[in-house]
Amino acid sequence: MKKKFIDRIREMKGGEILEPVIFPDSLDSLKTMAPIIIKQPYAIDYIHSYGQDSPWFAGLANKKLLGTKCCKCGYVFATPKLSCMECGAECDWVELPQEGRIHSFTVCHFGAEAFLDQCPFILGLIEFEGADTLLLTRLVGPNPNEANLKWVGMKVKAEFVQKPECKPTDVYFVPV
Repeated sequence: MKKKFIDRIREMKGGEILEPVIFPDSLDSLKTMAPIIIKQPYAIDYIHSYGQDSPWFAGLANKKLLGTKCCKCGYVFATPKLSCMECGAECDWVELPQEGRIHSFTVCHFGAEAFLDQCPFILGLIEFEGADTLLLTRLVGPNPNEANLKWVGMKVKAEFVQKPECKPTDVYFVPV
């Protein structure tokens, strides 16, 4: 059985690569023929929406910290909510202060792939005047290897990355 090889089909102009095509001499062998494989570039635009949280990310891009406040009971969330977790009523957007205090913190010796080169790093829960909940964020400046409980209550202020990417890491906090 003589086999013919086609190394490349010149008519394919879209960047496809056709693997060698083997065609048997006898039509009786077609049922056992291997599938033809065509490799081609594939690109996709992944569309992701932050939905109800979009104003929070827009705020970060404009160097503003936003939270939400319940329209009924007045509960203020440092991590925005569409509806109040206390009474269930709708919440409105409010601007939070850019200074707060460390409520608690942890030193992370392992992290997601994006943070592996930054380990160890510090995550802190920040409390704000007038807010009833805390914001989980990065603490930058204190040495993670010198962590101690004296940091609890330390005044900190928000800093924003120069080129925002609409990610929670667009904001971090540093000691005042």
